[in-house]
Amino acid sequence: MDNATLIAQIDRLKTLVRQAEGNWPSLRGVQAQVCDFLAQFAGTKSAFYALAQSASGGQIHSMLPAALDNYRSYIEAGLAGEVTPERRAQLDVVSDFLEQAHTLLEAKAVHPAAPIVLIGATLEEFLRTWVETAGLSLGQRKPSLDAYAQVLLTENLITKQDMKDITAWGGLRNHAAHGDWDEVSDKQRAALMLEGVNLFMRRYGAS
Repeated sequence: MDNATLIAQIDRLKTLVRQAEGNWPSLRGVQAQVCDFLAQFAGTKSAFYALAQSASGGQIHSMLPAALDNYRSYIEAGLAGEVTPERRAQLDVVSDFLEQAHTLLEAKAVHPAAPIVLIGATLEEFLRTWVETAGLSLGQRKPSLDAYAQVLLTENLITKQDMKDITAWGGLRNHAAHGDWDEVSDKQRAALMLEGVNLFMRRYGAS
């Protein structure tokens, strides 16, 4: 759905909110529609969706338009991009994986190698789905973290610095996967990897 169509849908939903004023069952039904719309196009982890979902009682009539108006401003500012529901679902999944990695990292009994492997796998999945969504090809390359990154770099979708960071994260992931415990025993190093990957993914579309 392009941005003009998204804005038209926002206006339609705002009209439904106005029409449902004073009718509690209808207003709850409209809230469900607004939440479903924002979940698909803004993402279930977005502030817009959270605002619409948390609206209750007498606040529903004001909070739903506020969520829609803020999302409209976000779109008009050119910040949303053209994200399909399928791509948004993929981004939500990899974001969930990073949250799991954070939980593992916080657990005292878990070796840093475990979250490092998960972070690396999450990054690779993010790059893989990005390459596929963009309609790009690996050519003769075998699927790998480095191969996906190289394709994106060739298309100028990521920077040379991004490539350096990805190579470093991939190296750490490989140490963890191959049992090079001395290289992955520092939780601080794992935490820096998690922070870096998280920032990278957010910069390129994972909200």
